Amino acid sequence: MSTLSPLTLASRQQSKKPRMLVVDDEPDNLDLLFRTFRRDFKVLKAESGVEALEILADDGEVAVIISDQRMPEMKGTEFLSKTVPDFPDTVRIILTGFTDVEDLVEAINAGQVYRYITKPWDPDELKFVVDKASATYELLKGQSAELHKAEKQSKMMMTVGQIAAQSMQKEEALEHLTRGFCEILNADACALLLADDDSAGSYGLADTEKISDSQLVTDAIASQQSQTLVNIQSDETLSSSPLYTDGTQCHLAIPVIYQGKALGTFSFQWTTPYKTLDDVSQLLGLIAPQIALSLKAAVL
Repeated sequence: MSTLSPLTLASRQQSKKPRMLVVDDEPDNLDLLFRTFRRDFKVLKAESGVEALEILADDGEVAVIISDQRMPEMKGTEFLSKTVPDFPDTVRIILTGFTDVEDLVEAINAGQVYRYITKPWDPDELKFVVDKASATYELLKGQSAELHKAEKQSKMMMTVGQIAAQSMQKEEALEHLTRGFCEILNADACALLLADDDSAGSYGLADTEKISDSQLVTDAIASQQSQTLVNIQSDETLSSSPLYTDGTQCHLAIPVIYQGKALGTFSFQWTTPYKTLDDVSQLLGLIAPQIALSLKAAVL
């Protein structure tokens, strides 16, 4: 399953139900937890910490983990501590029927456990705690996503700023921008075509001749607005175009405007079938004035 867009965190999965992992070595308890939460969550089950780690390795991040504390091979707190490095935003809950105060306090203080619930648990209390845990996870993921986008924007601004700082000439600036932006946006191909001459910079598998002839770039220049295509390979007419026979799934063309005139056009291509490029277009729009100024200085 692909992520929503090139700016979406890889761990951020879109689904109708949040995902939960329940871990208990007693099958009856495991089945009870499954039945309790299956209406509101996609519930994964494991009978040991080892099995649970394997599930996470195969299936990826979950919103909430509920784990029994007393299990053979590995205590619940030990298992949960192993999930923190790869899944820091997952919210963890311990079920315990014993007074493992020292283990629990250490785990809670280390940020590895959100809450602990004593056995036998009250179903209403557990549901309340899990609902709060799921909401906390969504809040954390939202904050992480915004930070992720802010970091991308900062890297782009730094890339643009280096043109003036290093007194780059036109050809060097074009190559610098295409390489930097292609890597930042995880694109498979990037090109920057100037409008007044045949100069172009490219990185990855970009074919500047085919890109300059594409309808998307033509429309971007004419409208002075970004133009996007997604699900290209599902359209027989588009997929047969010479520009897209390499398996390109998404194409974004962004005009670079200077004093009301198109100075050039950025082209990005991805072979990943992202659902949208709107957030990428918006991000590039925010820094477009700086791109235009730096590029114009390099061209002159």
